[in-house]
Amino acid sequence: MSRFPQLAPFTGGDGVVRVIGHRGARGVMPENTIEGFDFTLSIGVTALEFDVVATADRVPVVTHNLHLANSATRDAQGHWLTGPELRVADLTLAELKTLDVGGLDGRTVYGQRFPDQAFMSGVRIPALSELLDLCSKPGSEAYLLFELKSDPDLQDETAARESLVATAVAEVRKFGLAHRTVLHSFDWKLLDECRRQAPDMPTSYLSQLPENDDDPGEDSAKSVGPDYATMTVSVPRAVADAGGQLWCPYFMDLTPDLVAEAHDLGLPVCTWTVNETADIDRMIDAGVDGIVTDYPGRVQRHLLNRGLRWQ
Repeated sequence: MSRFPQLAPFTGGDGVVRVIGHRGARGVMPENTIEGFDFTLSIGVTALEFDVVATADRVPVVTHNLHLANSATRDAQGHWLTGPELRVADLTLAELKTLDVGGLDGRTVYGQRFPDQAFMSGVRIPALSELLDLCSKPGSEAYLLFELKSDPDLQDETAARESLVATAVAEVRKFGLAHRTVLHSFDWKLLDECRRQAPDMPTSYLSQLPENDDDPGEDSAKSVGPDYATMTVSVPRAVADAGGQLWCPYFMDLTPDLVAEAHDLGLPVCTWTVNETADIDRMIDAGVDGIVTDYPGRVQRHLLNRGLRWQ
């Protein structure tokens, strides 16, 4: 058994496959928002996956891309942003809070990916502290798969990496949630820094092989990840050798043999981002511990149909 109790909600078992809400429940609610996370918790999915980026005034906020997607962002007058996408690191928290992220522009490629997502107004990018406050309320059982986003332009700046980790970890500790937090990244070097600063929190290694395309409208993480072409061992072995406690591969990269190897190495496997029922079935059959999904309700119902549980 791992010495990290935080891993229990991300580890499957006999008849159990964990469900992890991706950016809350992006398929049906505005992503990475308090409204979306609150919905996800309300349906009995207590494991949340989300992304953290720092603002110009060094406040950690919950948003996926390093730039604000025009297809998902409106100004104070309700107009969709246009032109070059705004960089989160160039805006203060107060400036971010003037923007509305409660809906998607259905005319865009990204907006068309999620036609069932609710359209809301007055929804703001949350500071990390707002999400941690929600998750620390009495009675909450939320567990956090907490992705730290690396800026490819700052890959050689040690101070930037140290600052991002230090600020985020300090917020987690302030809200007393270290015992429910797993630190998670595509940037394996950043995870070394996480272990140095927060040895009491397990590290989760995201991976995506270069032959698989990025989804439209998403920042690519390939430039901050390891060089898979030079690896002389399997990815799960590389994760274990690097000191990881959880492996989170892209579902298109996963096979039953790799899941079995990871388990032999003591690594739970939570795969991302699995939305279609055929892929959900394939991941269950492969033996994964958890499924990261934009549609947690869909995965819940599919597990029930197969006589399985998620808690």
